[in-house]
Amino acid sequence: MDDWIKVARVEEMPPGSRRVVNVDGVAVAVFNLDGDYCAIEDTCTHDGGELASGEWIGEEIVCPRHGARFNLRTGAVTAPPAYSAVACFPVQIAEGWVEVRDDRWG
Repeated sequence: MDDWIKVARVEEMPPGSRRVVNVDGVAVAVFNLDGDYCAIEDTCTHDGGELASGEWIGEEIVCPRHGARFNLRTGAVTAPPAYSAVACFPVQIAEGWVEVRDDRWG
């Protein structure tokens, strides 16, 4: 079973770009950090707002609602008011596609 979800062709996600996709009913934000792709759940753990439209600073995304910050590589909180990390998702490049998979539950 192929449980990888196609996000975009590699050429459609140049460095500095981001996309939100549905992975098994979960909104996942995929980011291209200078050729290194990262994916996190697109939901702030502080109040449930989306994250992808927030300001992107280096390896952090800033929640547009209340300013919580999360590391895009690890999902870790880097500034409150959030205190719980966001889920991360594996990303792969396969046959020219950026793909993500939900393996949060093992």
